[in-house]
Amino acid sequence: MATPTKNQKMEVLDMKRDTYQMIINGERVNSNSGKTVPVYNPATGEVLAQVADADNYDADQAVAAARHAFDNGKWKRTPVGKRSRVLNKIAALMRERFNELIELEVLNSGKSIGAAHVQVMQSIEDFEFYAGAIVSHRGHVNNVPGQFMNYTQNEPVGVCAQIIPWNYPMMMAAWKIAPAIAAGCSVVIKPASLTPITAIILAEICHEAGVPAGVVNVITGSGKLIGDHLVEHELVDKVAFTGSTPVGKDIMSKASKTLKRVTLELGGKSPNIVFDDADIEAAVDGSLFGIFFNTGQSCEARSRMYVHEAIYDAFLEKFVEKTKKLKTGDPFDQGTHLGSIISQSQVDVIDSYVQSAIQDGATILTGGKAADIEGFEGGYWYEPTVITDVNPDMKVVKEEIFGPVVVVQKFNDEKEVIKEANDSVYGLGSAVWTKDHARATRVANQIQAGIVMINCPFSAFPGTPFGGYKQSGFGRELSIETLDLYTEQKSVLSYFGSRPLNPFGV
Repeated sequence: MATPTKNQKMEVLDMKRDTYQMIINGERVNSNSGKTVPVYNPATGEVLAQVADADNYDADQAVAAARHAFDNGKWKRTPVGKRSRVLNKIAALMRERFNELIELEVLNSGKSIGAAHVQVMQSIEDFEFYAGAIVSHRGHVNNVPGQFMNYTQNEPVGVCAQIIPWNYPMMMAAWKIAPAIAAGCSVVIKPASLTPITAIILAEICHEAGVPAGVVNVITGSGKLIGDHLVEHELVDKVAFTGSTPVGKDIMSKASKTLKRVTLELGGKSPNIVFDDADIEAAVDGSLFGIFFNTGQSCEARSRMYVHEAIYDAFLEKFVEKTKKLKTGDPFDQGTHLGSIISQSQVDVIDSYVQSAIQDGATILTGGKAADIEGFEGGYWYEPTVITDVNPDMKVVKEEIFGPVVVVQKFNDEKEVIKEANDSVYGLGSAVWTKDHARATRVANQIQAGIVMINCPFSAFPGTPFGGYKQSGFGRELSIETLDLYTEQKSVLSYFGSRPLNPFGV
């Protein structure tokens, strides 16, 4: 398709393009400056497309569209049953274009096609979940003295700025957009500069399904410039952010100036505890997935592994053996387990952590360097890496790496391993492997994390709350509780007695 030269109505959903525009007030929109920036295929390092490079003027236009749609439009007053049907229509259109969405996600993120398949499917299921959840998200009638009545009602919070990361582009967009529009809000979504394409397409699908103009807007450009402007914007009522803890702290500080509602889903350094009575095969397989899924670029990646000393050698032997069998390479090959890293700068970050571990005396059992993939020499790759002989003070143990790197430590006491697992500023995910149900419950109750996976490698399904303790953020996504974050609760107290009230008695 030729590069567009003016704003365009979204009449045809042509998903693969040379240039992607922003979505503002129901139209494809060029940036005010006319500038574009390239986005890349991380697997090859080649330019994939050009994307509109917005400035603050463009952000203001997007916010104004969202504000007008919320204040003067019909979406927030649309009955929940009709909003529910629109969300189901979004999901249906996504199912029709399932394979195309997967292809775009693989091309723009470098992730394996297997990972993209799962993530696009969950994106669809998110809209289906909230289509049902919003119908039952009602207010309450409360007990009050005889001639009074009190009820509550849930009202949309307003205009929401939603800032999403590059590791799960479509899924994170769905996690943010679905509950917000289900609740009746309008949104301005800011996708990561590296991976904006599927968020743009998702917004177009929303409009095709019947979401009114201005309810879902997508602004693309510099996170530092546009993100900060949205967070500080006086016409924005709420900010939802998924990303790093340092940026989350900055957003919280800036949002406080206008007392915006804020939800933050931030970093993690999740522990994975394997007890001596665990099913070793299941624990090995689940632990492989826990760290290497999405090439380790997951906030809840179980990157700190604690294995009981009685099974440590046997477990580690199997774990390293299977790690070496994982296939890193062509993202479109169904047999590929690990896709590419998102950028060269992220490869450098990952390698710097590995090198620091080596300098600190750790042992690399496998991996430990950038990967050379035949046919993808221009791309960004890193070998799945297993590190032992570490101590709690090493950077590789304490800090989030965001890559396919796991550190393995030995333990012999339940209380000791719980203490070590909790010795982190983060508290997002955690995993426990044991056949002892009492122990599993006991440990889960003491782990300081928003998510505990017991004999299970999966961290989230639509309907299960996702979010963290401590510096992993606050607020929960993916669940019915998320709707509370996009609504205000109004309490209505009325008097229906036969005598007029005269509290002062004058």
